[in-house]
Amino acid sequence: MKTLKVVMLGLSLAMTPLLAGAAEDDRSEGEVRRVDLDGQRVTLRHGPIDNLKMPPMTMVFRVDQQDQLEPLAPGDQVTFRAEERDGSYIVFDLQKVE
Repeated sequence: MKTLKVVMLGLSLAMTPLLAGAAEDDRSEGEVRRVDLDGQRVTLRHGPIDNLKMPPMTMVFRVDQQDQLEPLAPGDQVTFRAEERDGSYIVFDLQKVE
């Protein structure tokens, strides 16, 4: 039983870099077209969003945290993660590209 625990620990440690890389791979790029602070939404012209199997387009996203919108203005280049929650597309980890 002790050997099994050691093997499981080794496997989980070995997979950590793989999981970290996978999380980084789901970032997408886009350009801010409009910021709606009150509605907590952002309009992005984005490239492909691979984890959603979405082609490039312009669309409105809900934003997970309003404070991510405050430094943004139309024309800003951003990276982000997106997912579908309860039938809506949500953007999180939204970062302006400097």
